[in-house]
Amino acid sequence: MKFLVINGPNINMLGIREPEIYGRQDYAALVGFIEESARELGAEAECFQSNHEGAIVDAIQQAYGRFDGIVINPAAYTHTSVAILDALKAVAIPTVEVHISDVDSREDFRRVSYAGMAAIKTIKGLGFEGYRQAMAELAGFLNARS
Repeated sequence: MKFLVINGPNINMLGIREPEIYGRQDYAALVGFIEESARELGAEAECFQSNHEGAIVDAIQQAYGRFDGIVINPAAYTHTSVAILDALKAVAIPTVEVHISDVDSREDFRRVSYAGMAAIKTIKGLGFEGYRQAMAELAGFLNARS
């Protein structure tokens, strides 16, 4: 099983950006956590991060035929990007949306998720652990389908 893990804008600033919300670990620690979690599941994970909506859309499109599942933290694009939603729908790769913080307990605008409309599940508020759970959810979903 091979997963593409996409992180959107400002996730590269982990450890610096609002550590009271996102924690003190940096993006490199997140990538290491994701790769190790994937290995524990008997899977591979390739991580991609961009602050640019079009680059995220391109990564989703390029995943077609290459990845079995997508884990996506669209970050701020969660609440604004129909383009990311359309790309996820176009490739129809099973997707789990993940958020480090509990977006439902934050500003009202963060409760709208376009990407989540194409996801089989959304995991929020578990910090890095949410990524492990997202990959486990995908693995279970894919194993049940085969």
